[in-house]
Amino acid sequence: MRGPKTNTTSRARSLRRSDNVSEAKLWEELRARRLNGFKFVRQLPIGRYFADFACRDRKLVIEIDGSQHANSDYDRQRDRFMNAEGWSVARFWNVAVLTEMESVLETIVAILEGRLNEPEDAPDLKFMPAAEG
Repeated sequence: MRGPKTNTTSRARSLRRSDNVSEAKLWEELRARRLNGFKFVRQLPIGRYFADFACRDRKLVIEIDGSQHANSDYDRQRDRFMNAEGWSVARFWNVAVLTEMESVLETIVAILEGRLNEPEDAPDLKFMPAAEG
């Protein structure tokens, strides 16, 4: 069946309304092609998951995580799924967005421009490039 998926659209809208402070601040920097002309959307459905932010052109998902995401098996499974679907996933801590926005934005641009393309597992960034296929 073609056309919008009503349940998915409703869930995405609900998630957009419940942005936390760090998500709202990052969205102000990403919306309307403000970050080097790259277009981002919020709460993009990818399979059964929703990406906090996504750049469709570069197939990049940006996730903003709080402490509840530390060592999360669910997030690892979710990231593997998105990678298998051809999406790269970058995870930043919400505190980094609030206190180190310039660094977060520079990292996102480095990923978008292909300057950061190796997996990264640092305290302030987890990056999983898409699976080659």
